[in-house]
Amino acid sequence: MDKADYLHQVVTMLAAGIGARTYQDREKLGKAADYIADQFTSFGYEVAKQPFLFRGNTYHNVVAEHKGTASPEKLLVVGAHYDSVSTTPGADDNASGVAGLLGLAQALSGMKLEKTIRFVAFALEEWPVYRSRNMASYHYARSLKDKNEQVEGMICLEMLGYFSNAKGSQHYPFPLMNRMFPKTGNFIALVGNVRSRAFTAKIAASFKKATDLPAVTLNAPAIVVGIDFSDHWSFNKFGYSALMVTDTAFYRNPHYHQPTDLPETLDYGRMAEVVHGLARSLEEWGNG
Repeated sequence: MDKADYLHQVVTMLAAGIGARTYQDREKLGKAADYIADQFTSFGYEVAKQPFLFRGNTYHNVVAEHKGTASPEKLLVVGAHYDSVSTTPGADDNASGVAGLLGLAQALSGMKLEKTIRFVAFALEEWPVYRSRNMASYHYARSLKDKNEQVEGMICLEMLGYFSNAKGSQHYPFPLMNRMFPKTGNFIALVGNVRSRAFTAKIAASFKKATDLPAVTLNAPAIVVGIDFSDHWSFNKFGYSALMVTDTAFYRNPHYHQPTDLPETLDYGRMAEVVHGLARSLEEWGNG
């Protein structure tokens, strides 16, 4: 099975096979967590589940580790949330991110790396935990801080699959940005806060060596709406460098949080290029 077909398979399982994965439906979240864990296991990884509590219920982050050989204490986290809001099956948001996470784990499974990469599927990111200490990624980032782990960076995969070749399909929070960035939504974005500028530049440089898919980078303060709208926010709160890889969500995808966010709306060929580029970034970081 080629990479695009595998990504399609994952998105279809999560969005169509399981469906909306909200904090209120722990059965569906559990099915998603088990599916993700099984995929990691099939690639040869040992899997752990990190439990945490929200409103009296237990949820689980799913963790797989590619342990480094020379400097295993040096850590890069790659993460994606597997929940959705209740109004959508969440193909792009965020089955596509989980598919990318699994695709990267598969690509790196037989590769020797000097440093450690940890793949984490986060249980809760959407409302009502959104941008709060109740986010699954916040629990995980805090656990890393408590253990004093040497986190060199975090890559958040948040909506990777919606692309458009139509002129004017890409929008921005400020009119001036229309002069600075493409107006056609045919690129992937790597974005983060100002403190993460060097980390973003390093990951983006490796990415661009591996693929011709257009990539745009931006490091900016939170006044740029959306710049910190996912799990990288949690890692920033603990002082870690972090970036989000995204198709820009509601600035491009008209199906955002809608019932129409379906597997057939995504471009799996270009998603595969995103994974290919990021795999190169992870390899260069892991042996750098």
